[in-house]
Amino acid sequence: MTAQKIDISQKAPAKKEKNFKNNCKAFLFYLVQWTWGLPVNLIGGIAFLICTKLLGRRYQRFGYAFIVYLPWNQGGLSLGLFIFIRDQHPNKKWTYNTRIHEYGHTWQCLLLGPLYYPVIALPSAIWCNCFNGFRKKHNVSYYKLYCEAWANAFGQKFSGMKMTER
Repeated sequence: MTAQKIDISQKAPAKKEKNFKNNCKAFLFYLVQWTWGLPVNLIGGIAFLICTKLLGRRYQRFGYAFIVYLPWNQGGLSLGLFIFIRDQHPNKKWTYNTRIHEYGHTWQCLLLGPLYYPVIALPSAIWCNCFNGFRKKHNVSYYKLYCEAWANAFGQKFSGMKMTER
């Protein structure tokens, strides 16, 4: 059995065909994000406007979300429809995988709405910022935490893209 070759040059999910069914799906996605997920998307939308309009940072469409590229040394941050990741990462696989992973967090926000912060964002932030030494010492993957593994699964499912081995 041969391993499936993954094209890491793919920048975004394949565009959906414009038809009534896909238009309805997109409408419902944004309706739920801007109602049920309003608190997360409001903060993300403000950050998006600051980064793109005031600071001139580049961004791209990724499925239903928007990715903003920033000059920071951190990984990624998802705030509903708005994803913020490191620009010009030297590892192309990292950029490819991070887009998919953070898109998974976008879908978690759709599902959880205002519960996104306590169920996903807070545990993720603690795991990322407080347990780095523990993860290294015990050789534990960052994606071992439930919310991170879940984001990988959702990102791959809803983008139609497969993550590479890190």
